[in-house]
Amino acid sequence: MRATLIYGAGDVRVETVADPKVAQATDAVVRVVRSCICGSDLWPYGGMPAQENGRPIGHEFLGVVEETGADVTSVRKGDLVVAPFVYSDNTCEFCREGLQTSCLHGGNWGVDGVDGGQGEAVRVPQADGTLVKLPLALEETSDDLLASLLTLSDVFSTGHHAAVTAGVAPGKAVTVIGDGAVGLSAVLAAKRLGAEHIVLMGRHQARTDLGREFGAADVVAERGEEGIARVRELTGGHGTHTVLECVGTKAAFEMGLGVVRAGGALSRVGVPQYPEGPIGRPVFTRNITITGGVAPARHYIPQLLPDVLEGRYQPGRVFDRTIGLADVPAGYQAMADREALKVLVKP
Repeated sequence: MRATLIYGAGDVRVETVADPKVAQATDAVVRVVRSCICGSDLWPYGGMPAQENGRPIGHEFLGVVEETGADVTSVRKGDLVVAPFVYSDNTCEFCREGLQTSCLHGGNWGVDGVDGGQGEAVRVPQADGTLVKLPLALEETSDDLLASLLTLSDVFSTGHHAAVTAGVAPGKAVTVIGDGAVGLSAVLAAKRLGAEHIVLMGRHQARTDLGREFGAADVVAERGEEGIARVRELTGGHGTHTVLECVGTKAAFEMGLGVVRAGGALSRVGVPQYPEGPIGRPVFTRNITITGGVAPARHYIPQLLPDVLEGRYQPGRVFDRTIGLADVPAGYQAMADREALKVLVKP
């Protein structure tokens, strides 16, 4: 089969690799029908040291089950499924607490002999715990619905995680930092949870226009102290009850601390690209809660799925470019150059 491998910064290739096969009784083999490039994939694309052997990449995919191991009971050949961005058994003590990202028997796509999602097929470990069977067949779907279902694998679930952990609720004011796919998903998630006032901090108009359609009342293009002052101006000087930081840089974290209201919460779901942050006395004296982390998408998918299936929310609108598998390297470059918001891959 063909699959995407990364060899180092700026070096992504689509190559022929071995077809996946069931290796354990708990495995399934899934034929990928939709995958995508994630903003977090751009971190290794921008800075990964060169290596002789490429590693599989990609962690978001929808597919059709082709084969199952002897112990797999929840899915069978022909089922349309969505895979969260990590695999898990969904039965260990952490999974039972809704934290499948810390599963005792789970892991990440593209490492330890497991396929990446940006390919023609994937061997799925812990298939019963990982895969969520969708209540319709592939031929019953549309391209738009498949795109929205794909966001459950990561970005919509991650935006929802930011909103949930920050305590977004009716009557709350929210600042979302970042106009990437996760930030826009966080706007949509905050709207879904009833936020009263949503401020989106971003400076790319095509993206912030979509953010307004998703529910943002105000857009703040300024950054740093100027951006903090603008958000406070929009909120009577107090800041917002919750801040959803969807970038992962120290500057974004510092802006979040600057715009959060006293007694409020800042949720970080952008993968941090810094080892330390300013969490000293000002955070303590203002009673600021810092929360967030890696989203347990497997926990959230059943909650979000009905709204997506019924069309009440269309998070798939974050995809603004569709490519074939052979064009994945160009898709990475387009996202790195900010020419594309999020690239959908149709093998």
